[in-house]
Amino acid sequence: MRSACYVMAAAAMMAAGPPAGKAEPLRLAKGLEPGEWELRERGAEARRLCLSDLRQLLQVRHMSRNCKSFTVSDTPNRVVVTYDCGGAGSGRTDLRVETSRLVQVQSQGIADGGPFDFAAEGRWVGACR
Repeated sequence: MRSACYVMAAAAMMAAGPPAGKAEPLRLAKGLEPGEWELRERGAEARRLCLSDLRQLLQVRHMSRNCKSFTVSDTPNRVVVTYDCGGAGSGRTDLRVETSRLVQVQSQGIADGGPFDFAAEGRWVGACR
């Protein structure tokens, strides 16, 4: 697992948050298909998620939280964000798009009082049920 210093540095970087009124849409999210996605973490069972906003893939461990985020990098095929959810934790996610229906997600941070670090593949499987 990456060092706790890295997570703390990422949290410190995003403490300032994005500039006021600058919640710009991510370039990357425009090309992805909304709907049901299967997220398969390496070494764990796959789970299905109904995603209306594909930015939800950036906060998998804090999906239902309203978190402040900071975009570190946003290119057509890759986005890196750090986010802070107050007392619920924080994280850093690197999402790489292979196609509009296939992504690679790497995320680490703190959730439920403990560290997490995972890599997963996300595949679009269809419309939400």
